[in-house]
Amino acid sequence: MVFPEYRPRRMRQNEIFRSMVREITLSADHLIYPLFVQHGKNIRDEVSSMPGVFRISVDQLANEAKECMSLGINNVILFGLPEKKDAVGSGAHARDGIIQRAIKELKNKAPEMNVTTDVCLCEYTDHGHCGIIIDKQVDNDSTLEVLAKTALSHAEAGADMVAPSDMMDGRVAEIRAALDENNFANIPIMSYAVKYASAFYGPFREAADGAPQFGDRRGYQMDPANIREAFREASLDVEEGADILMVKPAVAYLDIISKLRDEFDLPIAAYHVSGEYAMIKAAAANGWIDGDKVMMETLLAIRRAGADIILTYFAKDAARYLRK
Repeated sequence: MVFPEYRPRRMRQNEIFRSMVREITLSADHLIYPLFVQHGKNIRDEVSSMPGVFRISVDQLANEAKECMSLGINNVILFGLPEKKDAVGSGAHARDGIIQRAIKELKNKAPEMNVTTDVCLCEYTDHGHCGIIIDKQVDNDSTLEVLAKTALSHAEAGADMVAPSDMMDGRVAEIRAALDENNFANIPIMSYAVKYASAFYGPFREAADGAPQFGDRRGYQMDPANIREAFREASLDVEEGADILMVKPAVAYLDIISKLRDEFDLPIAAYHVSGEYAMIKAAAANGWIDGDKVMMETLLAIRRAGADIILTYFAKDAARYLRK
């Protein structure tokens, strides 16, 4: 096929042709919307570094869910801000914990909403790390039991899916066993299988009040320089029973998403993280870019790389844009 016989522009000349041959699509079905939930009443506090993202109280969840569903977004992931924190993150699995209450509220007021929960300890520990500290180190094996108790408590409260984000070795197997042994074999695990120690998480740590109080998380989150390690991490989670593999962050790791898509046949999720969101919002607010178009181009790029599911703070904005 050579010019002038083949003219690629023929199929670009109007929107009907462009839509007809479009290779990648994006819809609200591909999106999961993160929600930050805290104690109190009538609370809707905007996160300063994430315009349009709010910390809300449990009584505000029903309205949030109804707005999401009206836009075609039927999936949310919950992050909790507890009233109290301690060294072992006991609030993460408390029967009346913030996430447990949030799940029950959503299932009572918006039962059609699919509720996924983040399973980690960083929001619940007074030191801000994702596991139990022993001798000033995050101890992997003692953390597993707490993570399993947390995931089980979410399932008992009515969660539809759990998503461990801690990056402890063996946590998928521990959670899968706890769920199966307690008659929750049908609860899927969306594993943060490939989670990098990224600088793009800053705004999230403000939103979730989860910054580490000493050191950093490079001892358990992945080195941004590594590719082959991503395959080892994902392979372990597949063997341990993960149902969905997640890559986090998304935009800076499109190559990882693509390589995992080629290697594994499980659904691939990507977390379009807070820093990636905040940069687009800031540039748009300054008039440097068209925020809506960059948002859509970015989400399409994540899909094009191979992600079946995108966790993004842009979910509602994107759903509105798609409806136009």
